[in-house]
Amino acid sequence: MADVARVAGVSKKTVSNFFNGYPYMTPETRSRIEAAIAELNYKVNVSARNLSSGRTGTIALAIPEIAHPYFAELAQSVVAAAQQRGMNVVVEVTEGDHDRELALLHGHGGRYVDGLLFHPIALGADDIESATIDVPVVLIGDRVYGGRFDFVTVANVEGAYEMTRLLLRRGRRRIVALGMERSDLPTAAAQRFLGYARALEAEGIVLDDRLLVGPIPWNRASGAHAIAGVVESGIDFDAVFGLNDAIALGAMSELQRRGISVPEHVSVVGFDDVEEAALAFPALTTLNSGRTWIADTAVQRLADHLQRGDSDARVIVAQHSVIERASV
Repeated sequence: MADVARVAGVSKKTVSNFFNGYPYMTPETRSRIEAAIAELNYKVNVSARNLSSGRTGTIALAIPEIAHPYFAELAQSVVAAAQQRGMNVVVEVTEGDHDRELALLHGHGGRYVDGLLFHPIALGADDIESATIDVPVVLIGDRVYGGRFDFVTVANVEGAYEMTRLLLRRGRRRIVALGMERSDLPTAAAQRFLGYARALEAEGIVLDDRLLVGPIPWNRASGAHAIAGVVESGIDFDAVFGLNDAIALGAMSELQRRGISVPEHVSVVGFDDVEEAALAFPALTTLNSGRTWIADTAVQRLADHLQRGDSDARVIVAQHSVIERASV
């Protein structure tokens, strides 16, 4: 590290700050350090660093599943963000089980880690507040709990509103909400349905219960099965809003299998912008809900807690954008 500092023309402390993810560093200084690292082929001695700091250099990421495209891509983004800050990641799969999620918040994950990034789906606010884990925690996902821990979350209501407004601007009026849920709980399905409903209300369109399908599992098979039921019922519709990309992709595939052209007869949009959305035929219009941004921000917040003992809990809403493609 001293050699890197000498070649870069900075102090050893500045190099240390670089590897620890210190945010207040000029781009010019960061660039000089990166060039010196490349020139010297320097690698961090993780074992020595951890012995001196009393840390493992490893954080945990707890997610409901790894097979789902969104969570797989989220995990990859977290790993990349952590590696940029000199940290390793272990992944815990909870399967959305309440007891397994709760055990993690009480430090029973069975791993020695410096901090936890956690995407809970089965826990309530009281469960979160009861946590006894003794390492920093940053929550990520769709439910906003507030309180003790940072929460980096998706703009579910706003994003769904924008996707529905896009369909309305294209002249679509009979929009199926596929995967919706009516609930007072702040689930993703309920929040995205709320955004959908607000967009229709703003346009003076009354909700039609026959166009509301859910709750259903958020996967391709469920999307295909659900839209098949809508078609076979004879209900008139001219658009489908899959409340995540997997549902939308499943629905789009089933529509085309039945000879219903997308977008000529029916427009289809999704939510999340998984990699497959751009590769579908036609390519799926969707909302980039900020997955990479969420990962980077959550890892940085965890680094802040580890480095500075930052104790102020924040709710941070992800940046998002509509990605228009050929399915509308």
